[in-house]
Amino acid sequence: MNMHSLPKKAKKVEKETKAFFKSIKKNRLRMLDDTIHALHEEVSDEIDCLHCANCCRSLGPRITDRDIEKMSGALRLKPQEVVNRYLRIDEDNDYVFKEMPCPFLGSDNYCSIYEDRPKACREYPHTDRKKFFQIHALTIKNAETCPAVYEILERLKKEL
Repeated sequence: MNMHSLPKKAKKVEKETKAFFKSIKKNRLRMLDDTIHALHEEVSDEIDCLHCANCCRSLGPRITDRDIEKMSGALRLKPQEVVNRYLRIDEDNDYVFKEMPCPFLGSDNYCSIYEDRPKACREYPHTDRKKFFQIHALTIKNAETCPAVYEILERLKKEL
């Protein structure tokens, strides 16, 4: 998928996708989780994140204190050094990376702290989360960044 056209494609179907989620009745929410999780697995097998890494280039994840501890261990730095060197506090009073792309993203799209990456990075794109319906609005937004999310949502609309 062409990453330059993805935001435009996602915006083009955004109203349709929002209407789809609005139409889902409460008794179908459990089925939604089962379906979206199956699609997550299916699409994850087809799309190689290392070819894209757009999330690492453009999305600033929220960094928790636990994330800072793990990152400091991986980097062999004191937690405060990690904060000073790599992080800033955003408008929501959360730690985020000072700059994007992520400072740990290599030219080969590999993460230099992969085993100790922030929780938000580990869980992205969140399409395998329980009670998916609670984050469907975030997922619609993530479709502008992630080709896997875009594809999952398009398949979901056809299946349900």
